[in-house]
Amino acid sequence: MASPKKKLQGLVAATVTPMTEHGEINFSVIGRYVDYLVEEQGVKNVFVNGTTGEGLSLSISERCRVAEEWVTKGRNKLDQIVIHVGALSLKESQELAQHAAEIGADGIAVIAPFFLKPWNKDVLVNFLKEVAAAAPALPFYYYHIPALTGVKIRAEELLDGIQDKIPSFQGLKFSDTDLLDFGQCVDQNRQRQFAFLFGVDEQLLSALVMGATGAVGSFVFRDLSTLWSN
Repeated sequence: MASPKKKLQGLVAATVTPMTEHGEINFSVIGRYVDYLVEEQGVKNVFVNGTTGEGLSLSISERCRVAEEWVTKGRNKLDQIVIHVGALSLKESQELAQHAAEIGADGIAVIAPFFLKPWNKDVLVNFLKEVAAAAPALPFYYYHIPALTGVKIRAEELLDGIQDKIPSFQGLKFSDTDLLDFGQCVDQNRQRQFAFLFGVDEQLLSALVMGATGAVGSFVFRDLSTLWSN
């Protein structure tokens, strides 16, 4: 079973992908971005190529290069770098997962495929299982964001027995406003030591009361404009 060097918890920055005025990725900013998070915000965990980072709007090669830059620039500075590897294509998701393992990322996360949607829990778990198997040594996190994927399978239902199918499963990024579902996830899985990472900034205080172990969000970006102006 995969196990992170330490449990992913606390604040996790959902990173922006910096762009030039011509729509190209501005890789030169990422080193300063790492320093900004660590030195100015005290945040040492990042979630790369997710919704805030517009990962699904990037090409596969761009996503790989962004991941590489974060791992390279974050080495010996960041505690954990989780790469979102979700895609509509299973093969592309597997390719991104393998790449994350090869470059030394600390974990991978996957959203549900959202064009031809999984119609029940078993179909979704089978998709996630195939992606996780491409990088079995990496901790695996499910990224639950039904407002964007349109996949309404409750997270509480998904978690039931999931480690039997996905041994590397370590937790959940819960980006939904259904606090009942979130609370049931926590209550029914307390013994499993999962990471329960909440992803709706506006409801974070409520989620903490309910047992969230961390938060993934864009709450640390109030001064990011200074990185692009230099």
